[in-house]
Amino acid sequence: MDRVGKIVEGMRASPASVRFSDLCAVCEHYFGAARRQGGSHRIYKTPRAGDPRVNIQNGEGGKAKPYQVRQVLAAIAKLEEKS
Repeated sequence: MDRVGKIVEGMRASPASVRFSDLCAVCEHYFGAARRQGGSHRIYKTPRAGDPRVNIQNGEGGKAKPYQVRQVLAAIAKLEEKS
């Protein structure tokens, strides 16, 4: 399994323990470069209908926010569903 696959597996197991840098790597792998990068936020275009973006934020201690990890997982599932 590659690095991104291992990170996604860890995201599914424990959304609260994902590092922001790892979440960025997953988003770049699945969605391409961030559309917007500023301060602690990054916005990625996703395949979701209605709101086709995901906003991730660097939380305390370099960790990603758990609800944002779940949003990324949902967008990945939607993307894989279309494949």
